[in-house]
Amino acid sequence: MGEVSTIGVDLAKSVFQVHGADASGAVLFRSKLRRHQVLALFSAQPPCTVAMEACGSAHYWAREIGRLGHLVRLIPPAYVKPFVKHQKNDAADAEAICEAAQRPTMRFVAPRSEQAQAAATMFRTRDLLVGQRTQIINALRGHLAEFGLVVAKGPAHVPHLVQAIEDGTETIPELARPILKMLVERLHGLDEQIARLDREVAERAKTDATARRLMTVPGVVRSPRWP
Repeated sequence: MGEVSTIGVDLAKSVFQVHGADASGAVLFRSKLRRHQVLALFSAQPPCTVAMEACGSAHYWAREIGRLGHLVRLIPPAYVKPFVKHQKNDAADAEAICEAAQRPTMRFVAPRSEQAQAAATMFRTRDLLVGQRTQIINALRGHLAEFGLVVAKGPAHVPHLVQAIEDGTETIPELARPILKMLVERLHGLDEQIARLDREVAERAKTDATARRLMTVPGVVRSPRWP
């Protein structure tokens, strides 16, 4: 039996599939691992290339397995798909990942640090909150239209929506007004949370060397709060 050169890992929440091969591509082992067994396996393996598809949890495992002395490669899922030879399952995916990683022309994704993932979480959270705010604004506009109150689209007209709901003189059924006010309260809360994240982004940009260099590039949008 040859020496393990590459191990392909099909990531999962609980049960992981691993596929080990030597430098020629010959299969050395196939195994299923529970989550708590993953690091134990790689700590017992001599340094080799460990390949995974680039997904949400892949960066965490790349850092953990990399600390054990292995070279971790993350592959875009679209580049792995052509190497699946038969019916798609966890074992076939792990084998395809292993084979793809051994290709000399394969392109890889750089593993992210914890700091980079934390920053990405902030931006994804902001996008989520902005989407929720848009949903609430559209809901308010639609509900008011049902009662004959039409407000133009656009952020500049949102105060008119709020005013129509809070103004007791508008022809809104009293049964609906408290419910609409709940949406307005949620809208104000989202505005505050988004503004808080905007301030956090601005503060981080001040201390991040890469962000400050990007701000010097012509055409890069620059927040008025950034120096």
